[in-house]
Amino acid sequence: MEWATTLVLMFGGLIALLAIGLPVAFAFLVVNISGAWLVFGGEMGMIQLVRNAVTSLSSFTLVPIPLFVLMGAIMFHSGVAQRAIGAIDVAIHKVPARLSVVTVAAGTVFAALSGSSMANAALLGKTMLPEMLKRGYHPTLAMGPIMASGAIAILIPPSALAVLLGSLAKISIAKLLVAGIVPAIIMAFGFLFVIVYQAVRYPDRCPAEAPLDLPFRERFLPLMRDVLPLSLVLVAVVGTLLAGIATPTESAAFGCLAAALICVFYRSFSLEMMRKAIFETVALSTTILFIVVASQTFSQILSFSGATQQIVNYVSNSSAGPMIILLGIIGLLLVLGCFVDQISMMMLTIPLVFPIAQSAGIDLIVLGTTYLLAMEIALLTPPFGLLLFVMKSAAPAHISTADVYRAVLPFLVVKLAVLALVVALPGLVLWLPNLIG
Repeated sequence: MEWATTLVLMFGGLIALLAIGLPVAFAFLVVNISGAWLVFGGEMGMIQLVRNAVTSLSSFTLVPIPLFVLMGAIMFHSGVAQRAIGAIDVAIHKVPARLSVVTVAAGTVFAALSGSSMANAALLGKTMLPEMLKRGYHPTLAMGPIMASGAIAILIPPSALAVLLGSLAKISIAKLLVAGIVPAIIMAFGFLFVIVYQAVRYPDRCPAEAPLDLPFRERFLPLMRDVLPLSLVLVAVVGTLLAGIATPTESAAFGCLAAALICVFYRSFSLEMMRKAIFETVALSTTILFIVVASQTFSQILSFSGATQQIVNYVSNSSAGPMIILLGIIGLLLVLGCFVDQISMMMLTIPLVFPIAQSAGIDLIVLGTTYLLAMEIALLTPPFGLLLFVMKSAAPAHISTADVYRAVLPFLVVKLAVLALVVALPGLVLWLPNLIG
């Protein structure tokens, strides 16, 4: 079969199956079975499909995924994250739109503990949104910070999506995990700027709140008690990676141990909590690993048919420079992110994009970080951004879908600005990874 025919059938069939609502994992399974039968040859194709599955799941680089998921589940189900949000709420005062600022600070902290954007946004939606709307915050200052800081978990370790991307694209997972830290910090400060600017420029969008009349000790004691110990998780994960004393798998294991020890410290460790965390980890990890199998087979079929090499040769022989190619990739990801979920974005594009990037001399850590940023933006772009649906389900009935879209727009501008900054100044991304060596 000609490579162009294979390419059209594989992508066309996949898009058609996704369009009729088939879950992404099953859509890839159907396409892979068909492709393996046609390209590899009947029964031999089915045997190769099984071999691919075994080989894909035998990769040791995938072990951090269930460990990071377990770590976040422990922090969520133990109530430790909720305690941290309460402590940050008490500590921050004398700022415009205080609860919005608290949301960004708490969302950034919890992102470093959970690694899950969905869990981050759901937790903030349950704890912060009702109170802000009750006090009269405008939807932009109530829902916008929740969605924006919820999505930031994709960039900050422990990000399961970063591990998955690194595994699928053959990028150093340790370097990719830490590469997003600086852009994430810049982004968080950008969110704070948007909040304070809107609160000062449009004072009717947030209530005039009197600062908490608490002595210094009562404001900062909860911060020391309920937030500072959580730095143990950051040291266990990020610190061991930067120090070069642990692999991503080992740092993920240290993170799980640190999360369990923190739960013991707060006396919130129980067998029931662990049962819930383990069940959630098994369910999510099974889905992710199933997708890994599908993605690896999809890539191999395209490679075996010659489609990947032909497209790489076409781009290599064109006059487009590395920057033009990188901008084209980003444009593709941003458009694709409006219509499909993050994992589908990776599985659709990685088999073709990363070989092209390598042939063009694009740094794969920079490309991987732009992937994570594009996937983060995709969580918030209409019409199918997942966090938009999470927020709509958490909001009162009188909040329309259009209100949710409008609320996130200023924060999307910040995310796009950070993406542009990463492309223009790749040193922001490469600084921390270079410390690993």
